[in-house]
This record gives sequence, structure tokens and C-alpha cells, in this order.
Amino acid sequence: MPEIAEHVQSERERIAGWRLHVLIEAGYPVHLAERLAHSEADLHRAVELVRQGCDATVAAEILL
Repeated sequence: MPEIAEHVQSERERIAGWRLHVLIEAGYPVHLAERLAHSEADLHRAVELVRQGCDATVAAEILL
């Protein structure tokens, strides 16, 4: 049973890492990208807000 829990955690971390990469590429500073990557914030909305000119700090406040 511990193997399953380990696998799930690894999968979550892999997804969070991918989300982090996408958010940084979109223009979020690392500290905000890390918070968003590990949250349940909508990734597509996060990227779209910044692309539409919303400040990354304001976008993070909206999403978190």
C-alpha cells in the first residue's frame, strides 16, 4: 500500500513541476508561480490573465 501513496505523490509533484514551468513561461515570478502551481487554480486562466495584461501579482490574488 505505501507504494501507491508514493506513486500518487510523485505524480502530483510531476504535475506541479509542469504547471510551474508553464506559469514561469507565461511571465509569473518564481515565488508566485510556485504558489499557483501547487494550488488548484485554473492554469489556463492564470496564463490568460497575464497574456491579457493583468499584473502577475493581481492575477495570483484573483486565482488564489
